[in-house]
Amino acid sequence: MSTSALHTSASETHIGPTLRLPSRWPSLLRPNVLATAAGPTPFLLGSTELVTSKLRRFRSAVPQVQPFYAVKCNPDANVLTALAADGCRFEVASLGELDLLVGLGVHASDVLYSNTVKPASHVKGAAELGLWRFAVDSAGEVAKIAREAPGSAVYVRLAVDDDQSAFPLSRKFGVDGGKAVALLLEARNRGLRPYGLTFHVGSQSTAPSAWTTALRRVALIAAELLDLGIHLDMVDIGGGFPAWYGTPVPEIEEIGAAITRGLESLPYTPDLLAAEPGRHLAAESAVMVSSVLGRERRGGQEWLHTDVGAYHGLIETQQSPSGWPYPLWTSRSDHTTAPSLSYVVTGPTCDSADTFLDRALLPATMAEGDRLYIASAGAYTLSYASSFNGFPPPQARYSACGTSRTRRQVVPQPERAVRPHSVG
Repeated sequence: MSTSALHTSASETHIGPTLRLPSRWPSLLRPNVLATAAGPTPFLLGSTELVTSKLRRFRSAVPQVQPFYAVKCNPDANVLTALAADGCRFEVASLGELDLLVGLGVHASDVLYSNTVKPASHVKGAAELGLWRFAVDSAGEVAKIAREAPGSAVYVRLAVDDDQSAFPLSRKFGVDGGKAVALLLEARNRGLRPYGLTFHVGSQSTAPSAWTTALRRVALIAAELLDLGIHLDMVDIGGGFPAWYGTPVPEIEEIGAAITRGLESLPYTPDLLAAEPGRHLAAESAVMVSSVLGRERRGGQEWLHTDVGAYHGLIETQQSPSGWPYPLWTSRSDHTTAPSLSYVVTGPTCDSADTFLDRALLPATMAEGDRLYIASAGAYTLSYASSFNGFPPPQARYSACGTSRTRRQVVPQPERAVRPHSVG
């Protein structure tokens, strides 16, 4: 039986069966490894080898596509360093993220800036560092880039079907095909380079066909643009590639086959086919290690209070209507032999909204001082974590094997071509 959080309508807790470690729990971060991790909790124990192995598998599944890691997902310096050393490129949403990469030795000219609405100062600062490709989805943003980063390249974000994702994004971002054509024409008229099209099928998408459908829309727009004298240099298929959270998701090979079918519909192959994986590469690379502060019984339910909660990196449990089923384990020696109970698990703050698991199956023997291991916690945890109520956010402890922290280092990279300025 999986130890994922279970969401039921029951109001009482019941003794359940004994628990087994999920078969997909990463071997480099198994409970015997976690038990050797000393120091105060909470902390995120991760393996950069798990990140780069995911990158290699992604490349094998979609060999024609260049991955640009979404920095917002997990900006830990060791993660970024490992990815850069493996030849991965990056996508940013702010000047702060770009500064972080440049500080690690990454060339700004290799980075995509895919946030479609940016502070003018960020556009100017990014261009001064050498970044030359910016996403847009409005005429105002085209004008802003022409003003702050003249001669740059722009790519337009399309709104696509993202209904089969955990976190749809099309309400906030993207335009239809007609508007995309108009924006690229406007960019050309303003002396910018009409560079490409991009889309995002929603975070944690479980529908491989979503990429196929979106690419077929891109194909129609690309053909129309060609008639208008615009040849796309890039098609960026965005992110949305899922990670394992205790329940089955499509494998990257299945998604890769769907992407390949979509790419075959393009009227020509752009110079760059890009993707922006984030969660898919980082989520399963780390386990959140926390401690139980206390156990109580309220309203017929068992409650565990821990030193990590929604405000310390686990906010995605509140963003999804059905919760977020993180795989769980504990430090208890009787985890596989004791009967289980359903617990409400809450964080350390004085805010009830800090509760992050509603029906978590854990040993009935849980007590103060036990450690709770939350797997698949490498994505959108560090990024969201705060110091609310004076409780510090989790510390990241990444290494190749997951047992110790490595030093930050500069990434050696070959010289890159000079930023192109042609409008095209």
